[in-house]
Amino acid sequence: MKKNIFLSLLLVMIAFASQAQKFKGLDKSPRDVAYFPDGFAHDRKDGDKALVKVSYSRPALKGREVFGKLEPFGKVWRVGADEATEIKFYQDATFGGKKVKAGTYSLFAIPNAKEWTLILSSDVDYWGAYKYKEANDVARVTVPVKSAEAPIENFSIVFEKSSDTAAKMFLGWDKTIVEVPVTF
Repeated sequence: MKKNIFLSLLLVMIAFASQAQKFKGLDKSPRDVAYFPDGFAHDRKDGDKALVKVSYSRPALKGREVFGKLEPFGKVWRVGADEATEIKFYQDATFGGKKVKAGTYSLFAIPNAKEWTLILSSDVDYWGAYKYKEANDVARVTVPVKSAEAPIENFSIVFEKSSDTAAKMFLGWDKTIVEVPVTF
């Protein structure tokens, strides 16, 4: 009898333990993806495939002063939060006038008050910009800073279509917007 009670209790504990999985809560800087052409495959007309995809984290402003303070001017920034932002070109492209082979790259920036340097690096799959190496740069493009009409609460990347084979990629956060032309 004691043996049956013990086995029953053991089985109940195992059943509860197997259902007691702990799932991580939501990230403070959620991941997002920007595509050109915009949208997921099932949303695109005529089965168009993406030409470029950017995967990034979206930190929030939360009343902070970002560029020049939180993200110092003149220092390499991972463009977003958490993992380094990655940009995947599905075919050869031109990024801000620089030719780039199809492939996946990390996207970094060196923000300044009047212009940013956007950097494509062949070094991928790591956290932040702590291991950034200039020797792995594939392209560097300098773009002017524009002021947003209103503060942008969460860092965002969007593409605006210029033609079927060209777009402008916009990066915006706080009162800052930069854009870079991308063609395929």
